Amino acid sequence: MILVLIGYMGCGKSLIGNDLAAKVAYNYVDLDDYIENQEHKSIKDIFENKGEIYFRKKETLYLNEVLDTLDNTILSLGGGTPCFAGNLDVIKQHVKTKVVYLKTSLDELTDRLFKERNKRPLIAHIKTEEELKDFIRKHLFERSFYYNQADFNVETDKKSADQISEEIISLLF
Repeated sequence: MILVLIGYMGCGKSLIGNDLAAKVAYNYVDLDDYIENQEHKSIKDIFENKGEIYFRKKETLYLNEVLDTLDNTILSLGGGTPCFAGNLDVIKQHVKTKVVYLKTSLDELTDRLFKERNKRPLIAHIKTEEELKDFIRKHLFERSFYYNQADFNVETDKKSADQISEEIISLLF
């Protein structure tokens, strides 16, 4: 099985993915890290030098590569990955995948992301918390159609990575 974690940036996909993989003795792949290794560039550099369209094409290519070659893996996707290029359909058509949406509230996402916005290319330009909240609100509205097609939704607010991992394990293993 490949357990695919989706959700908005800052929802904890990488943290929970690592924790979950250790608990169930699966491999862990963060798609953004995979892309960086394949491209020999950071996501930030790819966005700045090649643009989002180039990035999204490579994201789809490498997503397919991971789905076709790995098993017993926890795969964390970038926040936009399931929303572009039919990626969610590709994921859901694989017989060995299950998709979990890590659902985090607007306020929680705003708090987390405002502190680390300089590390996130899509929000690095944002100056105030209110501006960030509006940005996230718009994206959540646009992306909720995709996120809500997950096999399972797991609320993350006020929960530790351990609690969330245990909840996912009880749902799937």
